[in-house]
Formats: sequence, C-alpha cells, structure tokens
Amino acid sequence: MEINRIKNVTSKVISNIWAKLEQVSFDFTFKNGKTERLTHEVYGRNDGVAILLYNPSTKKVILSKQFRIPMYVAGVKEGFSIEVCGGAIDKNESPETTVIRETKEEVGYNVNELQKVTTLFLSPGLMKEQVHLFVAKYNDDDKVEKGGGLEAESEEITVLETDFNDALHMVKTEEIIDARTILLLQYAQINQLLD
Repeated sequence: MEINRIKNVTSKVISNIWAKLEQVSFDFTFKNGKTERLTHEVYGRNDGVAILLYNPSTKKVILSKQFRIPMYVAGVKEGFSIEVCGGAIDKNESPETTVIRETKEEVGYNVNELQKVTTLFLSPGLMKEQVHLFVAKYNDDDKVEKGGGLEAESEEITVLETDFNDALHMVKTEEIIDARTILLLQYAQINQLLD
C-alpha cells in the first residue's frame, strides 16, 4: 500500500492569520527503498465552492469581478479577477448550502437546482483546499438581491452578466485567468449547456 511509504509525520503551525500555514515533515520511502526526511509547507483553511450560473434562453452567464491580493502582489491585472461566484464552506455546512448562500451574497441570485460538476484541488503541491464545482440555470426572476458581497467581510464585488461567447473569448484573451472559471466555462461549452 502507498500509505506505508509515509511515516513519522510532524506538523508545526507557522502562521494562522487568515488560513493555516503548516510546515509538515515526514519520512518518505521511495520506490527504490530509500527513505528520506522531507519538509513541505501546506496552506489552506476551509474547503470551497464555485458555481457558474447560466441562462440557456439568453445565452448569458453570471460572473463577478473582485480584488485579489495575491494577483496584486504578482503584478497581474492590478489585482482584479473576473471569476465565477464562490467562497469558503463554513463549519457544519454542506457544499450545496454554501454555494446557495454565496450565490445570494455575491451576485444576488437564488439558485435551487444545482448540478455538481466535480471536486478538485487547485494547487495540490501547496494547498489543502478542495473546491466543489457546480453549475445552475438562472433567469431574471431568480434575482432577489443586489449582490456585491458582504460589507462585514470587506467584500466589494461587481456582478457581471456576460454573453457566454464573450466569456469564452475572455478566456482566450486571458482577461479571465481564474482556473475554476475557465474549467466551468469549458464544462458548459463541452456539455453544450447554452446551445
């Protein structure tokens, strides 16, 4: 079994401000039988969700634009990201409950019929967060609030209702560079959700 190749795991918390950064050390036995003590950093907090809202009648999708400090630090797009709606799963909350809550908070829509796409790691070499991806249909009647995020969470989100083909073009031109968003737009394209 692969699990027997990892022993003597120890963890030291380096930072726990917004999420936990741990230094994890372990003995790893390679296939050739050699065992080596390795140390890696693991970062993350709660698992997350993301959802692409799509309207088959109008051929539009709901996206958002918000400031992301890692993008700013990297010197990319002045820190502003165009992406699908998403957020962190609260304690004792299911991914489905979270995605319904986040959709209302961030973009102002009620969603009922969720379709699960997959659960994935965005960066398994560093992040322990898993993201549950969904798609859901929407129409104008589903708009129940303004959206824009929660002031209590210092969120300032611009809601974008965009033509699906324009969104796909934004991937091509690298205006959209968020992995979750690209994956969900391509899922919608492959599965012809807006045809």
